[in-house]
Amino acid sequence: MQERVSASEATQQLIDRLRTEHGALMFHQSGGCCDGSQPMCFAKGEFRVGGNDVWVGTIHGCDFFMSADQFEYWKHTHLLIDVTEGRGSSFSLEIPLGVRFIVKSRLFTEEETKQLVPVLNGEEYLEQASL
Repeated sequence: MQERVSASEATQQLIDRLRTEHGALMFHQSGGCCDGSQPMCFAKGEFRVGGNDVWVGTIHGCDFFMSADQFEYWKHTHLLIDVTEGRGSSFSLEIPLGVRFIVKSRLFTEEETKQLVPVLNGEEYLEQASL
């Protein structure tokens, strides 16, 4: 199966650091507004996902959700979550460290498109996760 989202080595190292301090983590990619479309990292369960969110996969053991509207724009692309220096303007856990998560994207190939991991509505995902 073709994953829709992955993490760079720098992202994996940062996730490990944040996990040590905050425990289990999750990500949410917003659809704009104040934080643009920056991926944000939260302690697992700190951000409430629902029917307007889509589970798109996991990165380094962390669930990655996206607003359904944003997913419509990104559904044909592979998302690589990376880290860059500079303080973002969000509630994401990495912000006090002077870095922020960013998205690097590329279109899926025809072959990859045929093998994509299915997405789940946020509520469906939560139901399955609680079983």
